[in-house]
Amino acid sequence: MIEHMSTRGSGVLLHVSSLPSPYGIGDLGSAARLFVDFLARAGQRYWQILPLTPTSSYLGNSPYSSFSAFAGNPLFISPEKLAADGWAWLSDIQPDAPMAADHVDYVRAEAYKRRLLAAVHARARGRLARHEGFAEFREQHGPTWLDGFASFMVLKERFGGMPWNEWPPEYRDRSPQALDTLRREAAEGLERVMFAQYLFFSQWEELRAMCRERGVSIIGDLPFYPTYDSADVWEHRNAFQLDEEGAPRKVAGVPPDYFSETGQRWGNPVYDWNALAATGYRWWVERIAHNLLLADIVRLDHFRGFAGYWVVDPAEETAINGHWETGPGGPLFAALRERLPNLPIIAEDLGLITRDVIDLRLAFDLPGMRVLQFSFGPDVGESVNSLHNHCVNSVAYTGTHDNNTTIGWFVDDLGDAGRSVFGEYMGRGVDAGEAAWMLMRMAFMSPARIAIVPMQDILCLGREARMNVPSRPKGNWEWRLPARKLAPRLADRLRSVCVLYGRTGEASRTVCPET
Repeated sequence: MIEHMSTRGSGVLLHVSSLPSPYGIGDLGSAARLFVDFLARAGQRYWQILPLTPTSSYLGNSPYSSFSAFAGNPLFISPEKLAADGWAWLSDIQPDAPMAADHVDYVRAEAYKRRLLAAVHARARGRLARHEGFAEFREQHGPTWLDGFASFMVLKERFGGMPWNEWPPEYRDRSPQALDTLRREAAEGLERVMFAQYLFFSQWEELRAMCRERGVSIIGDLPFYPTYDSADVWEHRNAFQLDEEGAPRKVAGVPPDYFSETGQRWGNPVYDWNALAATGYRWWVERIAHNLLLADIVRLDHFRGFAGYWVVDPAEETAINGHWETGPGGPLFAALRERLPNLPIIAEDLGLITRDVIDLRLAFDLPGMRVLQFSFGPDVGESVNSLHNHCVNSVAYTGTHDNNTTIGWFVDDLGDAGRSVFGEYMGRGVDAGEAAWMLMRMAFMSPARIAIVPMQDILCLGREARMNVPSRPKGNWEWRLPARKLAPRLADRLRSVCVLYGRTGEASRTVCPET
């Protein structure tokens, strides 16, 4: 059993980008600390976030598409913390003009943070050679990912943003002589990238320390595939099914499902699991161990891919004409267990789940996910997502970042038949205004050890507050928590429901194991 999941508890899903701030995007400053205080007052024991890796407008701003599976997002660095810690002056952190507060303004936030971090680095350069914290950070992370990430970002800027497989061959193929030359010629640029990472990790660790003091555990999120145009694929080509010039032989996706009639063609390169097995799955073990430096528990996105994964020919425009291939299964998780005996992992086992996926999850005692929004169809009696079918070793959600908000779902997606089933299940008619808190109560009363509710549901927001619509190319990941919404009255209301269903952990009561 995962240590952090040994008692009943609940938490809130809110990504860092959604926090209030005057800098165009949420960050690790005062609003993050106010949110942790809100969680503590509300009796919440978990803060679930999305991946913390760098985002880019070039990649659709998705936290699931990144130039690195290890680096932190520089957009989350708090300007006010930079000033408080002596890295910046107050005059440095003032934006040129007010930025949007009601949504994430990615383009302006990226431009602002780029200028700010360049200025901060220029001022700090003279003392970085003697800075013990920065030296220790480089020593700890340099060999595994930091050196490669910094080289990748410097080269990407040098070559006008082109993907790495279109770089000159000596850099595409990572010629040792070319990389040695880069280290000499671009020392300042490499240091600037590394210093931004040091600032991110320093600020994140301070926030995590506050979470630990308040009794709040972080649930992180780890995408199954890295982005093709990333430092990870560039540096570890042998781990993926690529041709001699680095182009994918096959790409990833999922077949038609609840979210898309044509499936989802993600386009990521798929793994060469035989090559990874020959290394003892070293890259995967290091990746998950690294993520557990950032979080207490990690949600493995697309868990079914470890049992079997959908592959598509790169020439296909959709994912319809794909096929299943066998994943690494038990040997990978056995290797993980050697390094991480407790395996603090949540398996995202949504979608088309076959017996081999269930057996893999059960073999390693990993909790799965149960999403209440998926339960009110004609199969409500048999659905694993229905409240009466939840198991103890699971995490209950009203919805996830890919779902509509509960109010939006009830009004726009559920339909008359679904609303009728919902009312029959509750024993009375339900109107839209009460749907979110009613579904939240169901999540909290679930036998699942953990219940997680998106912040949008706590605030009873509609579809305008949806975080992501899968397969929609633009307009995702932009929702922001309105300032001053974290009211004590709201925290107290949330806490009272958690007390009612034994989720505050105050009695330290161990949940009975499944039989």
